[in-house]
Amino acid sequence: MVGKTSKKTTKVAKKAAAKSSARNAARLKLLSGGNPQIAKADGDAPVQDYIAAMPGWKRDVGRRLDALITRTVPHVRKAVRWNSPFYGIEGQGWFLGVHCITKYVKVAFFKGTSLRPMPPVESKQKDVRYFHIFEGDQLDEKLVASWIRQASEQPGETCF
Repeated sequence: MVGKTSKKTTKVAKKAAAKSSARNAARLKLLSGGNPQIAKADGDAPVQDYIAAMPGWKRDVGRRLDALITRTVPHVRKAVRWNSPFYGIEGQGWFLGVHCITKYVKVAFFKGTSLRPMPPVESKQKDVRYFHIFEGDQLDEKLVASWIRQASEQPGETCF
C-alpha cells in the first residue's frame, strides 16, 4: 500500500509542477529573437519554465532536446544562466547550452571542437561549436545523443 501511495503522490506532484510551469511560462517575457527571459536559477524547474515559454515550434524542440539530454545523461545537472538552459555534471561544469534565436534553436557545446564528428557551426570562441535546429528540421537523435554523451564525459565550463 505504501508503494502505491508514493507513486500516486509522485504523479500528483508532477502534475502540479507541470501546471505551475505552464502558469509561470504564460507570465514570462520574450526577449529579442523570441528567447524567454528566465531568472538565473538551478534545477529542473527553471529549465522546464524556459521550455514552456519557448515560442511556437521551438517549444517542441526544447522538450525533445531536454528529454534526449536526460536520457543520455541521467545524472545531468540543469540550470538557467543568461536566459538559457545549461546542462552539466556536478563538480565538472557545464557541457551544453540552449538558446532561442529568431529563426532557429541554437545548441552550444562548450567543448565542441573535441566532439567527433564536430558540430557544424563555428563560434568566435575557440572550443565552442554549435548546431542549429530550424522549423521542420528532422533531428538526428543518434548523432545528437553521441555529441551529448561525448560532451558529458569531459570537463565542462565552470565560469557559468
